[in-house]
Amino acid sequence: MQLFYAPDIVPPSHTLGEEESKHCVRVLRLRRGGRIHITDGRGNLFCCEITDDDPKRCTVRVVSTQREFEKMPFALTLAVAPTKNPDRFEWFLEKATEVGTTEFLPLDTAHSERRVFKSERGEKVITAAMKQSLKAYRPQLQPLTPFREAVLRPFDGRRLIAHCAPARSPEGKAYLPDTLRPGENAAIFIGPEGDFSPEEIDFALANGFEEITLGTQRLRTETAALVAVVMASVVNN
Repeated sequence: MQLFYAPDIVPPSHTLGEEESKHCVRVLRLRRGGRIHITDGRGNLFCCEITDDDPKRCTVRVVSTQREFEKMPFALTLAVAPTKNPDRFEWFLEKATEVGTTEFLPLDTAHSERRVFKSERGEKVITAAMKQSLKAYRPQLQPLTPFREAVLRPFDGRRLIAHCAPARSPEGKAYLPDTLRPGENAAIFIGPEGDFSPEEIDFALANGFEEITLGTQRLRTETAALVAVVMASVVNN
């Protein structure tokens, strides 16, 4: 399958942008009558036939449509403090998109190493990973959000915070794969290199969050975030 991304596609026909047209015609060497797939990133997968193989304005006709293509049975938000090295955070965005994530929420925390987050590069990484992994749902990338504002965002599901400090609630920390149930929506918060501050943890717990652990290993921020995504995926598959 050759997958293209066109959020504005409206059947029965569509013209790819210049960059996608060039990739289709000159790189993949597809010609009139050939077939490609296009997704709008909202779960629709369109099987299309090329009707005009112009390398600047490749036009296709929608042959068939699959709705909710490989839709995940749960919603997963990963709220993660961007790492000091931008490449490491982009690596996380790429891999988490491949595994399956609904939304990314970059966090501005007390111990954040990076307080400026430029989303343009991240958006490109997510789109490329979605296409490469043949997904019809594109995760949303939210702007950098202050921790307290992120905690107070409405969310229909479990809200979980992973941290390295000793448990601060009477219930203690639950191991993520043991506490998460199949089909359950979850928002998982992962802190920066210096972890969440005690005040941040207390604020989250006071607002309905549950403490979790990802195991006994000490993990980098981006590794911990990806481990959480994989654990959620395993619980749901």
